[in-house]
Amino acid sequence: MRRPHVTDAGTSAGHIDTGKPHSARMYDYYLGGKDNYPVDAEAAEQVISLFPAAREMARTNRLFMHRASRLLADRGVRQFLDIGTGIPTEPNLHQIVQSVAPQARVVYADNDPIVLRHAQALLHSAPEGKTAYVHGDVREPGEIIAAARETLDFTRPIALSLVALLHLIGDEDEPRRIVRELLETLPSGSYLTLSHATGDFDPETWERVVEVYRKGGTAAQVRSRAEFTEFFTGLELVEPGVVLAARWHPELGERREGGGDGQDGQDEEMPLYVAVGRKP
Repeated sequence: MRRPHVTDAGTSAGHIDTGKPHSARMYDYYLGGKDNYPVDAEAAEQVISLFPAAREMARTNRLFMHRASRLLADRGVRQFLDIGTGIPTEPNLHQIVQSVAPQARVVYADNDPIVLRHAQALLHSAPEGKTAYVHGDVREPGEIIAAARETLDFTRPIALSLVALLHLIGDEDEPRRIVRELLETLPSGSYLTLSHATGDFDPETWERVVEVYRKGGTAAQVRSRAEFTEFFTGLELVEPGVVLAARWHPELGERREGGGDGQDGQDEEMPLYVAVGRKP
């Protein structure tokens, strides 16, 4: 099996398939980015026609990632592994955590060649810290971990982020096994940060949204609150536990990044469960 590519400098992109939509590029479209193709925009607009709040949900998800990363940095975590990074959108995770702790180390991982093309934007680390990028697939967790060991010290706590990722992995790819295998490699005191779309409040709409992704080749699958909570089996949930994204520490806001007052996109509760758990 080919080992994931790791870089801490500029790199050229691999083959980009513009014949079918990719979830990372659709997410970029929702956020108003320009690193997407007509096929991505078309699929994203299909989703928006079914769920008009798709753009707002993407922003709500990103704001949660900012708050969770900042909280963990404030708690003393100095190493972060972000899988399913997506196309760079400032502030990126390393900018959040290095604003708290400049010495923090961050490894990003994604499987879209267009993210690889823009990896340089993820690598402008504070001089005291370090960032690296792994071009790999979360369905091969051992490969990503092996590459991440080049940058991270697996004897010290690591914050693992799988934000807006697991709802892009169907049960056929065993997402619970993936999470378990990733967590098994992390020492005590490490954290897991997750966000996940749910059909709990409007199952018919989300069945149709999932079908758009699946027709494009992404094995999407929304899950219930109980199913989401199962990913944290054996972990200690950080207060307030499993909640909708808008309810997770809204007081942490965006003021330090200059991206608004921290409440934009949080007024309406989106069907997005989030939580952070600590490994005992």
